[in-house]
Amino acid sequence: MSNSIVLFENDNHKFIYLGVEKNNLEGIFTNQFLVIHNNEGVLLDPGGVHVFPRVLANVSEHIDTKNIKAIFYTHQDPDVSSGVALWSSTLENAKIYISGLWERFLPHFGVFDPSILVPIDDKGGEIKFSDGESLKTIPAHFLHSLGNFSLYDPISKILFSGDIGVGVIQPSEEKIFVENFDEYKQHMEGFHKRYMASNTAAKKWVERISRFDVEIMAPQHGLLFKKNEYLKFLNWFKDLKCGVDIIDKIY
Repeated sequence: MSNSIVLFENDNHKFIYLGVEKNNLEGIFTNQFLVIHNNEGVLLDPGGVHVFPRVLANVSEHIDTKNIKAIFYTHQDPDVSSGVALWSSTLENAKIYISGLWERFLPHFGVFDPSILVPIDDKGGEIKFSDGESLKTIPAHFLHSLGNFSLYDPISKILFSGDIGVGVIQPSEEKIFVENFDEYKQHMEGFHKRYMASNTAAKKWVERISRFDVEIMAPQHGLLFKKNEYLKFLNWFKDLKCGVDIIDKIY
């Protein structure tokens, strides 16, 4: 089990990267994150059943699990959400935030209690803390799921982008940030061309997310981006031809 890394911290707010799996058996490495505000926690894409013990142990180092008030899922893929039944049975007070388009599928993952579900509207919304501060859920539809969201933390200025900005690489405890975007994009291009629906969707997300002041972009796989490399990513992604744009090459 690797250690967690605190990406941002002030007197009442933390944004924590929950480490990586050293002995990966799940086939694809995933990143999980925890936001703590005044001792209220929000888990971001806590992952599949393979990583549940490790993620739970890392979470418990930072907060009593009774104080986890929400789990946010960017979308429905199994590497993101197949552990949802384990989390819902472990966390006594957590609501599950997921696109309203995917709410009806959660019983197939073993979640049968609709009272713990908070369907996110297509236009996005907020996950509010008790003092009125909130995390913003930002539409990211068709990138690559039809009901998909990013999450922005206005206090840390960290954007959790889900599968947008993913790099297909082995994890490293020594290196968590992209150091050279031009070199790193070779690990991103194949995934984004096939898993993102179209350049129209990519442009729409870039236009929307550019309204926010982002210091760090944290994807669900691969390395994280500090501001300079993040801005290079936006410039690359807004012009990327992908999905149906290149359908003749796929067929």
